[in-house]
Amino acid sequence: MTDFNQQHQLAQQHSKSIEAILHASETPITGKQLCHWLSINPNQLSMALTVLQQRLSQGALTLADTASGYRLQIANDFSPLIQQVFPQRQETLSQALLETLSVIAYKQPVTRGDIEQIRGVTVSSNILRQLFDKGWIIEQGFRDTLGRPALLHTTPAFLAAFGLKSLQDLPKLPNVQQLEI
Repeated sequence: MTDFNQQHQLAQQHSKSIEAILHASETPITGKQLCHWLSINPNQLSMALTVLQQRLSQGALTLADTASGYRLQIANDFSPLIQQVFPQRQETLSQALLETLSVIAYKQPVTRGDIEQIRGVTVSSNILRQLFDKGWIIEQGFRDTLGRPALLHTTPAFLAAFGLKSLQDLPKLPNVQQLEI
């Protein structure tokens, strides 16, 4: 058997192990964890993930690479079906919450006052509490101005919830004037 065939067979075996781990896990798993648990190097991991992604492309699941690690998720094509069968799973986020989260994500670090200035309305404490409770934002530092307002940032949990690996993966804002704070 050629070296290439052996590597491909090994990658297939590793991909099945990775799939099992991701199915069993309730949280994303990092590449470092997978390498450690499977005793493989990053190149072998990359090959195994490619094989897994190719295999999954024929089914209902996809491999997501988020800031928190890898996870399996239902392919977007099946979202309408899942929402129909499991309507209780659908969580509606209010327009105000999404606007507030968007300002934080795109303009971070920001203060509550910055958000209010951009949105043109007062930010409800309930909205910020919801974002903190979900673990999507954190206070990290203070602006060196009168009152020393807290600076708000998004978290890896925010990136994972929206299937993003980094803030650079946020969609570009089309035809929106640059908002200066």
